[in-house]
Amino acid sequence: MTVQFDRIALIGIGLIGSSIAYDVKRLGLAKEVVIATRSADTLKRAEELQLGDRYTTSSADAAKDADLVIVSVPVGASESVAKEIAGSLKPGAIVTDVGSTKASVIAQMQPHMPPHVHFIPGHPLAGTEKSGPDAGFPGLFEGRWCIFTPISGTDETALKALRQFWESLGSKVDEMDPEHHDKVLAIVSHLPHIIAYNIVGTADDLEAVTESEVIKYSASGFRDFTRLAASDPTMWRDVCLHNKDAILEMLARFSEDLAYLQRAIRWGEGDKIFDLFTRTRAIRRSIVQAGQDVDAPDFGRPHPLEKK
Repeated sequence: MTVQFDRIALIGIGLIGSSIAYDVKRLGLAKEVVIATRSADTLKRAEELQLGDRYTTSSADAAKDADLVIVSVPVGASESVAKEIAGSLKPGAIVTDVGSTKASVIAQMQPHMPPHVHFIPGHPLAGTEKSGPDAGFPGLFEGRWCIFTPISGTDETALKALRQFWESLGSKVDEMDPEHHDKVLAIVSHLPHIIAYNIVGTADDLEAVTESEVIKYSASGFRDFTRLAASDPTMWRDVCLHNKDAILEMLARFSEDLAYLQRAIRWGEGDKIFDLFTRTRAIRRSIVQAGQDVDAPDFGRPHPLEKK
């Protein structure tokens, strides 16, 4: 792999930022990686993990002379970062992000981007429920999608360079209108997380079921909900607030469909229940066939007996 950028600035060094850092280093995609985060403790940990070449608590300092700036912060912090780095960006620099909502990020960042830089919003569809620099690992983006939502007039050369970068990390790249992206992600990502947070909260509130029973007897269904519900609260709070319209639209549709299922259960309409479960089972198979998950018992999780 050849060097693609002289200097890459990673602003925010959580799961996504640290995973990018590992791959950039592993593949030799940059001569220098500068890491910025507001937390001195997080910055110290990033340095202990040797994720970059230079470390700073100043986003403006990190962005200075960088050819590629990747903003990996909760979407609610996008505008403050844009304001901070705007005066440090060199002509021709590419600025991108990894936020799960795009219309809001564009509204927050674009007004502060100087005309001599290329702002290309992006969203890698990869991650786990873990957060922080210790959560990152090389190969996170292998075989996963990264969606660009380019704004009008985006420079094609810059777009090609950013596409090549993500493809080098193993991602498949697609482009979408930002509003369409937000609707798609509302149903495939945001709503599932909201439901998971809610159902785990419901279990926590039940007086008839003790916490020890919830933990002791959790089968795969509830356990998988808890994985989603263990995701970074700050990030998901911001997603809810910054993709409000699309999420509320999907919640309304979900509530209607849930009421349909509730009626079918109440009136013993087994054919309707069976038809729904058959249809949704086919979706699962399609996801496996598309390479977006594995068709293995317990989703391929390692178990103690398998290690012996």
